[in-house]
Amino acid sequence: MIDSRLSRRSLVGAGLGLGLAAGFTPGVLAAPVSAPRGTRPTRPAKPLVIGHRGCSALRPEHTLGSYAKAIADGADFIEPDLVSTKDGVLIARHENNIAETTDVSARPEFAARKTTKTVDGEQVTGWFTEDFTLAEIKTLRAKERLGALRPESHGYDGKFQVVTFEEIADFVAAESAARGRVVGVIPELKHSTYFASIGLPLEQRFLDRLHASAYLQAAPVIVQSFEIANLKWLRQRLDGLGNVQLLQLTMPGSMRPADVVAVGSGPTFDQMHSDAGLAEMATYADWISPYNMALLGRDKDGKLLAQGTGLVDRAHAAGLLVSTWTFRPENYFLPTDLRDGGGQGARNPAGSIAEIRRYLALGIDSFFTDDPAIGRQAVDGRA
Repeated sequence: MIDSRLSRRSLVGAGLGLGLAAGFTPGVLAAPVSAPRGTRPTRPAKPLVIGHRGCSALRPEHTLGSYAKAIADGADFIEPDLVSTKDGVLIARHENNIAETTDVSARPEFAARKTTKTVDGEQVTGWFTEDFTLAEIKTLRAKERLGALRPESHGYDGKFQVVTFEEIADFVAAESAARGRVVGVIPELKHSTYFASIGLPLEQRFLDRLHASAYLQAAPVIVQSFEIANLKWLRQRLDGLGNVQLLQLTMPGSMRPADVVAVGSGPTFDQMHSDAGLAEMATYADWISPYNMALLGRDKDGKLLAQGTGLVDRAHAAGLLVSTWTFRPENYFLPTDLRDGGGQGARNPAGSIAEIRRYLALGIDSFFTDDPAIGRQAVDGRA
């Protein structure tokens, strides 16, 4: 997922399956069924808590430490953002530029690989996953992207390596079996058009990993993207994977998905939020996940508005489930009317719970949070 600044840059052992081994009791989270087009996906019994990049408020994002914390804290799903290495391996990083999330800038052996590229129409300077083999990526260590704003996570800098999608699938399978509950996976395919343009398309590699994993063939999987064409491509190739659903990410405003920009025509994100846009989306996707302020905005002083935009109800009417992104527990990210006196960087769980519940009242079906324990409390503690 992208961050709240609205910037593009910003397992199994034999017999495990999905809780089919002897003595395993599945939890309340059932595998989603990828509904045939023309039918509506079933809404979950209660809103799903998605660990955004794991538990990225407390551990460096997209590490096994972050995913483990998210699962321990009650996340229904964990989210790996997927990009490709030079040798075509899918790894979990929020962006292909790893300058902010690894120690690559401190590695003299890789200094010459710093470069500037244009990714999805934006010029970016840093070090890029597609310029490193997996073996080289494995020599790096993850670090906290927001630094001092998240001191607990910052304290884990250097403790974790970058992990592959295959390793994540095995890890979640093991956690699911150990805890006796099903944990879903909600991967995002990042910069699909860009990676295809440099000869490293993500989609077939992703499908190959799904088919290679006993866990991912049975557990709940929701594939997300800000682009359209890749989701439509996947929709045609999900035969035999009824546990997989597709989620269209959107942003508010007149921006267009990167694949739409590449071909020179197609809808803006605002047009995708229209009734006609939602109806079209429902022909290939099961979910829509807009930025949260597209569902409930803020006034000029940064306070939450009293009324939602109506997008949740209109999306449901079109047959789509509704998610939203991203809730963060620090005052800096909260609406001004929900902040406490602890300073901008202070954690404010009560304020975050209050914010999430305002969105739950709109009828959303899931949400992304950097702190799944807070999300769990927001859902389970509601009257």
